[in-house]
Amino acid sequence: MIESQFTTIQLIALSAIQGITEFLPISSSGHLVLFPALTGYADQGQLIDVAAHFGTLGAVLIYVRAEVGRMAKGVVTFGKADRDGLSLAIMLIIASLPVIAVGLVVEMLAPAFLRLAMTVALANIIFAALLYKADTDYPASKSAEDMTLRDAVLIGASQIFALIPGTSRSGVTMTVARARGYSRVASARFSMLLSLPVIGGASVLKSRHFFTEDGASQLSAQALDAAIVASLSLITALIAIRFMMGWLAKADFKIFVYYRFALGALLLGAIALGMV
Repeated sequence: MIESQFTTIQLIALSAIQGITEFLPISSSGHLVLFPALTGYADQGQLIDVAAHFGTLGAVLIYVRAEVGRMAKGVVTFGKADRDGLSLAIMLIIASLPVIAVGLVVEMLAPAFLRLAMTVALANIIFAALLYKADTDYPASKSAEDMTLRDAVLIGASQIFALIPGTSRSGVTMTVARARGYSRVASARFSMLLSLPVIGGASVLKSRHFFTEDGASQLSAQALDAAIVASLSLITALIAIRFMMGWLAKADFKIFVYYRFALGALLLGAIALGMV
């Protein structure tokens, strides 16, 4: 039996970070980048990242299962059984094409600045400020049923910025949705729907490594760890989603904005002191 290279605490922490932060507008990738830098643990590697993302993908599939069912019915019957479901599926695919295309380029180039604490700090502060402005300056009169292809593409294209750790995919999509006049709950729900092709596509792309000889060996060695992380990420993501949707039904985004301002400021301070 191959001994795990991860501690139990490390696996639980990584699962909680991914699950809690993926759908809250506070940047999951930024927190995952910072975790090894702040704790001294070695970088968790691609397999654990993929497992965590599969877990959160499962959580959003469970939460938006009604829409997923409608889309599946619409696609399978070519719109005969559910025309709106087919339209939603097409809308999500088209809206996701920009970030998928740019994401492929970023994956190939792998620029080093994307793993820097300074990048995470500045992205948190800048995009938190944009979220605050969008949430306070624009009316919230539109519901999810009012979503147009134009709005969907604009919201979907904004995910390109989320390739920068610290930006927050959910945060930037909710920012644009709020700027387009959608309610907080509608913005959050559409952001979750957009995560389906993006997280699914990114996970599949990163999984291609495990079909190589070296990748298969890594998969065999870390299979149990990956299963644990995927399961715990699913559970924590479901809890976070329910918290966020309940919160946004009666409050605003300020709690998340203030958290990101504080995180960005603390990171800048830590960088100045040479701690990260």
